[in-house]
Amino acid sequence: MTTYLSFLGPLAPRSTIALARLGVIAALIALIVFGALRYDNFLSSYNALSFLRYNSMFALIALGMALVIMTGGIDLSVGGTAAMASVVAAIFSPYHWAAGLAGGLAAGLVVGIINGVVITRLKIQPFIATLAAMLAAYGTGLLLAGNQSVSVSYDSGFTEIGQGDFLGFPIPAWIALAFYIAGWIALERHPVGRRVLAIGDGEATAKLMGLKVEKTLMGVYITSGLCAGMAGVILAAQFGAGQPTEGVGWELFAIASVVVGGTLLTGGVGSIGATLAGALLLAMVFNILNFENGLGWISLSAYWQSVIRGLFLLAVVILQAKIAGARANG
Repeated sequence: MTTYLSFLGPLAPRSTIALARLGVIAALIALIVFGALRYDNFLSSYNALSFLRYNSMFALIALGMALVIMTGGIDLSVGGTAAMASVVAAIFSPYHWAAGLAGGLAAGLVVGIINGVVITRLKIQPFIATLAAMLAAYGTGLLLAGNQSVSVSYDSGFTEIGQGDFLGFPIPAWIALAFYIAGWIALERHPVGRRVLAIGDGEATAKLMGLKVEKTLMGVYITSGLCAGMAGVILAAQFGAGQPTEGVGWELFAIASVVVGGTLLTGGVGSIGATLAGALLLAMVFNILNFENGLGWISLSAYWQSVIRGLFLLAVVILQAKIAGARANG
């Protein structure tokens, strides 16, 4: 039990935050049970593996976003970065699968470095800096792709990154799991985790404590860029093309996953494990909606699904505001 709670992250002094994190796990389990009882093929290997394969991209960008938000920042560029990285990965994929992988990660790395430099050295607010990076990334992706999808090479083995399996488990899910394990180790078992949370509690105080604030922020935004770059690689490999117009709204899914997982938007409190649970919970909601559409009881288009996502996020933010108020008064 102790290990499980440790994976959820450092429990805040307010028991309400701990309960919110455990509530995410409970809600996820409840949805799985509901789906298993209501739909015939919900627990089929096809649905389970497809669910993990597709949603690994969103889990990755949620991981990077979680670390950024823990510092009190925001990264609006993740969707644009993933789209641009998918194009770069597709362009390099004919040379070797590793070239496509490296190209996509390099694209994410560049955006992460730019975000970090602009925020730490030029002292631009993260909202503005990453918004500018988002627009630049989308534009760069469209320029590189000539305003169209870029086919990947099917001969270099690149598509295995998105479509292949290893030990009966989707390779994208293995990749996401490896990233989350690394993120959990960094936050829970390394001094950088304490620096990230301390900066979120108060950047000025963290500087007075002698912490390496700028170096830590650089690392956090670079990590977010790399996560988005990896998501772009999986996007290109899974769908067979670099897609410069994809990624719209991905940053909102990532933010929603983070706040659903109990990470406060004000920073200073966060959990890697609960972020993963939040991402899976949101993905599970739409998986169930797809099954419900199939039964014919309801018919929700992608537009209505966006409305539901927005209302869900609003409800969670309201709940977080109450939790933050309880912490301030406690």
